[in-house]
Amino acid sequence: MFKSEYDVIVVGAGHAGSEAAASAANMGSKTLLVTMNLQNIAQMSCNPAMGGIAKGQIVREIDALGGYSGIVTDDSAIQFKMLNMSKGPAMWSPRAQSDRMRFAECWRGMLEQTKNLDFYQEMVSGLLISKGSVVGIKTSLGLEIKSKSVVLTNGTFLNGLIHIGEKQFGGGRAGEKASTGITEELIDYGFVSGRMKTGTPPRVDGRSLDYSLMSSQPGDSNPGKFSYSQRTSPLTKQLDCHMTYTSPEVHSLLREGFDRSPMFNGSISSVGPRYCPSIEDKINRFSEKDRHQIFVEPEGWNTVEVYVNGFSTSLPEDIQFRALSSVKGFEKVKFFRPGYAIEYDYFPPTQLKNSLETKPISGLFFAGQINGTTGYEEAAAQGLMAGINAHLSINNKEAFVLKRNEAYIGVLIDDLITKGTEEPYRMFTSRAEYRTLLRQDNADLRLTEISHSLGLASQESVGRVEKKRAQTNSFVSFFKKTSVKPEEINPVLKQKNSSEIKQSVKLFKLFSRPNIGLEDISKVQSVKDYLDHNHFNSGVLEQTVVQVKYSGYIEKEKINAEKLNNLENIKIPTNFIYKKVHSLSSEAIQKLEKIKPTSLSQASRISGVSPNDISVLMVYMGR
Repeated sequence: MFKSEYDVIVVGAGHAGSEAAASAANMGSKTLLVTMNLQNIAQMSCNPAMGGIAKGQIVREIDALGGYSGIVTDDSAIQFKMLNMSKGPAMWSPRAQSDRMRFAECWRGMLEQTKNLDFYQEMVSGLLISKGSVVGIKTSLGLEIKSKSVVLTNGTFLNGLIHIGEKQFGGGRAGEKASTGITEELIDYGFVSGRMKTGTPPRVDGRSLDYSLMSSQPGDSNPGKFSYSQRTSPLTKQLDCHMTYTSPEVHSLLREGFDRSPMFNGSISSVGPRYCPSIEDKINRFSEKDRHQIFVEPEGWNTVEVYVNGFSTSLPEDIQFRALSSVKGFEKVKFFRPGYAIEYDYFPPTQLKNSLETKPISGLFFAGQINGTTGYEEAAAQGLMAGINAHLSINNKEAFVLKRNEAYIGVLIDDLITKGTEEPYRMFTSRAEYRTLLRQDNADLRLTEISHSLGLASQESVGRVEKKRAQTNSFVSFFKKTSVKPEEINPVLKQKNSSEIKQSVKLFKLFSRPNIGLEDISKVQSVKDYLDHNHFNSGVLEQTVVQVKYSGYIEKEKINAEKLNNLENIKIPTNFIYKKVHSLSSEAIQKLEKIKPTSLSQASRISGVSPNDISVLMVYMGR
């Protein structure tokens, strides 16, 4: 069946696998995407949404790098919101509700239209290894498919075990069987594995809900979109979400099932996501709270299925039903399916290089939940990078690695390989020390040209970025060199309760004031004329406002980032023997030998490696 050798085989077709297959194929690698069910490509296993705090920035970065997630999200969106608009631009995060079925359909359509990409449906049961390198895969039917590299994106399927109350059954997702064989084989090759847990809430019939008892949660009145490309458009109509709350009565009903809960009776011992806890975990950990938010999210334009966000649970189904029926608006609820918890195998990501290639086996890459992460966006980002680096590795090219000051994706991967994770890793803005530089509005400016050099982003995309950069610089320069007289600007300042001026002042200085917006400064005739003449799009206007108002913060972070890069540029050889550096602490030697950092910068972020250890290494390396 498979007589020729593939360049890249991707195992699993979730968010990580789909992006990995797309990037490898688009760079020119002959790619095979193998999955247990071709009908479930890019399935939204949990909530029907993309983006959110820090996650929205990642989707923008994926789009700028030539990935598909942003385009698919725009094409399948039913609502769009920019979160955290009351805070500074480093915190602004786009989020979209998606039509679940449309999302998967769009993904499959785009993959099928991708050159160099083949598909095959079957369970992968093992790897073909020769002389420490992967050379293909084995399937459950006994087929051997040869390849130069393999990307594993198994999600929650590796020895997946589903829990509902005291009931347990094997599965990688509701209605789908688990994947077996790979974990055991990798352990035999010297890998260390662990178990993690995640959960999902019940899905219910929207026709049985009383939305009049809930508060409406509409999208933005002027919605944006994720992709920088011209092939998608902002929504012209949107579906509302709704919000309601649990109550002391609901909590009491839930507690009745605690003795049958796998969370509390010892059936589940693995760690779940800290920032997306189950409802039973929430009422147990935060017993002082008498209510918790529940977001009621439609699954699509043409379905009545509803996702009950905030009610993730593995309690017995009868308890789930009784408790949810006591929530305001859910009194007559009908279940489509109960919530459940799922345990699955993962491999601590300290076993990976910064390219996401495994240290024990060359040519083998891991991406997504197999690395201990949680979230569609985190998975997609890893998949994109693994696909890129799989292609580069087989062509004997240097790995593509993003720095922490270049992208949230860089922060994500560096955190994983340097620090590891003992609980499902989720991205937050607080994890990025240079988040003022890594905004959602400038992902294209940061990454498009890099992507083009890799062969992913089009020349058209580069041209669009160059135009945006030139127009933004021009507008910022206009504010810096143009003055305004008191008699023209003072009425505006007075109206905004801002101190008036007594002599001509540069517009840049006035526009920098926190209470002066673009609509205010545009009342100055010279600004109005400039805008009328240039017809800037919203992206240029947004970028200009940020560059003016936050120029001090941006410059400060650029200086700090340069310091990071100085350490980043001091490379450590892969075969470096730390034991011969006698002044290093024993803990540092142990940690450095395990992680094998590629630079002094990465070494400095390893837990247990002190600033003194870094100074010793710098001296030893002649710096």
